[in-house]
Amino acid sequence: MRTDELDFELPSELIATRPAEPRDSSRLLVVQRSDPDRLEHRVFRDLPELLSPSDLLVFNRSRVVPARLLGVREDTGSKLEGLYLHDAEGEGGGVEWVAMIKTKRAKPGKRYALLDQSGQPSETTIELLQRDDAEGPGAWRVRVEGSGDGSFETLQRLGRTPLPPYILAQRKARDDDPGEGYDRAHYQTTFASQTEAGSVAAPTAGLHFTRGVIDQLHARGIDTTEVTLHVGAGTFKPVETEMLADHPMHHEWCGLGDAGEQFPPEPGQRVIAVGTTSARTLESYAQLASEHPDSVLPDRYSTDILIAPGYSWKWVHGMVTNFHLPRSTLLAMIAGLLEVPGEVHGLDRVHAIYREAIAQRYRFYSYGDAMLILP
Repeated sequence: MRTDELDFELPSELIATRPAEPRDSSRLLVVQRSDPDRLEHRVFRDLPELLSPSDLLVFNRSRVVPARLLGVREDTGSKLEGLYLHDAEGEGGGVEWVAMIKTKRAKPGKRYALLDQSGQPSETTIELLQRDDAEGPGAWRVRVEGSGDGSFETLQRLGRTPLPPYILAQRKARDDDPGEGYDRAHYQTTFASQTEAGSVAAPTAGLHFTRGVIDQLHARGIDTTEVTLHVGAGTFKPVETEMLADHPMHHEWCGLGDAGEQFPPEPGQRVIAVGTTSARTLESYAQLASEHPDSVLPDRYSTDILIAPGYSWKWVHGMVTNFHLPRSTLLAMIAGLLEVPGEVHGLDRVHAIYREAIAQRYRFYSYGDAMLILP
C-alpha cells in the first residue's frame, strides 16, 4: 500500500479542541463490516441499543500521565518543550528518563529547570545526557535532579497533560485555553486504572464512555473487560515512508491481565474493541497464541504489530473508534477492519465514510466524535 492512499483533506475547524459535554453526547457514526451500505448518524449514548447481548467490549484501562514538560535553560533562559516517555536505569541509582526533547541547539550537558504549574522555574532540573535514537528522532536520555519523590509524583507536580500538537495548535489559533485542570479531568477515561499509569496519549475511544453508558451495557447483557496498552509517542506519528510496509513501527507495552481468561473468545461471541489500542493488544496476543499454541502467554508484551488491509483478524470483530489522522497507521488499521476480501476495498470504504463525516461536520481526532464499526 502506498502511504499517500491514506491521505485526506480536513478543514481545520473540524479539529476538536474540547470534548463533547457530557461525554456521551458526542456524535456516533455507525457502519457495519458485513453491510457496506449501512451508515447511520446516532449519538454515543445510543451505543447499548446498537450492540447485542453477549457481545464483549474490551477497554484499555491505561492511565495517562501528565508527561508534557516545559522548562528553561539555567544559564540562558532559552525554552524547552519535552515529553516524558519512560524511566531509564540511571548510573549509581540516579533518576534518569527517556524523553522527547524540543529546544534550540540541544547538546549533552545542557541543563534546564522544569517549570511549575504557575510557569515559574522549579528546583527540579533535567540534564541532557545523550540522544536515544532507538526511541526515535528527538529522543534523549536525561538525568533528573531535585525531584526527590519519584517520577510519577514529579510529573504530577510539574508535568502537563500531553495533548496532541494539533489540539494545542488549534487552541492557539482560536485563543481557547481552558487550562490544565480542565484537561487533566477530560483527557482521561472514566475507567482508567490508578495502578496502570503509563500512557503519554489517551486511548481516546474510551473518552466517550460514562458510568451511565457502561451500566446500560451491563443491563443489556453486554459484557465488558479490560486490557492494558501504554500508549506511546509513536501512536500518532505520520507515516513518512513511500510504502506503508516500510514504516518503522513503534513498540508499545501491553498485557491482557484478567481479560486473558476470556480469550480466545467463545464461538459466536462478538468482540468489540474500544479503540485501536485495545485492538492492537488483542491481535498481538492472538498472533502469539497462534504462533505458540502450547505456550503460556506472557503477562506483558512489547508489540510492534502493523494492521492494514489484507490483515486476517483473529479475535476482534468490531470496534469503537475516533476519526484518525491522515497518513497514519491507525487509519490503515480501520481500513483493514472495513475490508471484505473480494467484495469491499477497505481504503475506498474508509475514504467514503470520512467524506460523509466531513460533509456532516463531525468533529475529528482525540477530542472529537466517534465511529462504531459493527461486525
